[in-house]
Formats: sequence, structure tokens, C-alpha cells
Amino acid sequence: MTYFSLSNESLYTFAISFVAIAAVLFALRIYTQVRARQALKEELAQRDNFALGISYASYLLSLVLIIGYLVDDFSLTVMREEPWKVPLLLILMLLFTKVGQAIHRKWILSRFNEEKAILKQNVCAALVDSGMLLGNSIVVIGLVSWSQTNSMYSLLVVFVNFLFLQGLFALDSKVREARFAKVNQGASLQSNFNLENTSIGIRYAGKSVGMALALYAGLASANYYSGKMVENVFTLAVHCGLMWLLVNAMARTVLLIVLYRVDTGVEVDHQDNVGIAAVVFSVYCAMGYLLIQFFA
Repeated sequence: MTYFSLSNESLYTFAISFVAIAAVLFALRIYTQVRARQALKEELAQRDNFALGISYASYLLSLVLIIGYLVDDFSLTVMREEPWKVPLLLILMLLFTKVGQAIHRKWILSRFNEEKAILKQNVCAALVDSGMLLGNSIVVIGLVSWSQTNSMYSLLVVFVNFLFLQGLFALDSKVREARFAKVNQGASLQSNFNLENTSIGIRYAGKSVGMALALYAGLASANYYSGKMVENVFTLAVHCGLMWLLVNAMARTVLLIVLYRVDTGVEVDHQDNVGIAAVVFSVYCAMGYLLIQFFA
């Protein structure tokens, strides 16, 4: 009789993944120090830059999610026979995630400089940026899992559909901005990020992560057609577009029930009500996760 059920392969895989995570996190620390233009210890510990801490934590979580997926998806045998495959996919996935973050910063929120705001200890900016970073990580994992990226053509398919999904993120953000302007006498949502309203950042991050989970459900439910670009784009447009509509409809319905007679717009936009924003965050993430459970 044995009381230890873990196999040697599981332990080896865990050791490999832990070493990979430690190495990448070390590189991330150096990168963050360079971007912050001063020692990370000074910025976090001495200046108590809470915003940079949130941003740094989201990078850590994003990296662990991606590495954890890769290690779980590839067996130890594959790692031994094709040792180049996992590092290559890791680099590609991190690159896609970084490109998604750049698209979000430079295009989707082109009128708001998130990097400067984070260095100025703007927690709202850190939450907005972190939500989109984690959202992109989830989408990239979904794309790789959907296509099983194993050729240059499948990589091209992933890239094209990645840009399409960024377009969905942009459309969703514009809808949010239009809704914010409508209920706030034409005020700009991006300008309000500079006012350091923490609850707005929480709400924005929750909707970003919830949408990413919904897109993951769309990717998991869609078929992949090898060698057919148009069919793949059309399939993802239908599946992910439907999931995007569903997560918003479900979240709004649930919020009407759990926050009956509560004007969430006034509470979040004007009262900086973190509690209400946290409820919105949890509802959107829960609805996204529910879609994964049903359709993945």
C-alpha cells in the first residue's frame, strides 16, 4: 500500500515549471525596474506605490497562468523529445500578451497614458491596465489551445484571429465609453481615469476579465479548420461575438437582481463606491466563468 500518489513524472514536471516561472519572474523584475526608472524596492517599499504593486502583481499572475498552461498541456515525453517547443511557445504567448497590452494602451485607450499614471500612484490606472493584461493572457491561452499551434500557418491563423479579438475588445471599450458619456453629461471615461476613481478602475477591470473569460468560452466551443483562414475567422466571429453578447446580457440581468434599486452608475462614477464596483467585478467574472463551464 502506498500513501504517496504523485508520480515521478508529476514531480519532474512541477520542478521544470517552477524553474521556468522563477527564471521568467527574475527577468520580469529587471524589466519592471527599467520601466520604473528606479529600483523596484524603492518604488514599492519606500514610496508605497500601490499602483505599481498592482501592476507588478498582474504581470506575475499573467506569467504563472501562461507557464502553468504550457506545462499542463505538454507531457514530459514531449518536453524531452522536442525541448525547443515549450520555450518557443512561451515566448510567442508572452509576445502576444504584450502586443495586446500595447494595443490597449496605444489604441483602445489612446487618450490616457497608463504608464505615467501608474508611476504617479494612480490606482485606477493600474486596475484598468491589469484587467486588460490578464484578459489578454486568458485570450492568448484560449487561442493557442483552440489552434494547437504546431505550424507556421496555424500561427498566422492565431495572429489574424488575435487581431480580430482585439477589435472586439476595442468595440466593447467604445460601448462602455459611450454609455459613460451618456449618463454623465458627455464626460470622457478616459479623462475620468486621471481622477483616480478606484471604483471605476475596479469596474473596468472586472468587465475586461469577464469578457476575456467569455471569449475563452467562445474559443473552446469553436471548431478549428486546418488550412482554412476564412472559415476560422468566421467561426470565431460567430462564437466569440455570441459569448460577448451573452456575458453582458447575463451580467446586467444578475446585477438588476442583486443590486435592486441601486443606481450603479451614480455609486461608481460619482460616489467612488468600491463595494458596488466589487460586486460588478465579481458578477462579470462569474458570468464569464459560467460560460466556460457550459461551453468549454
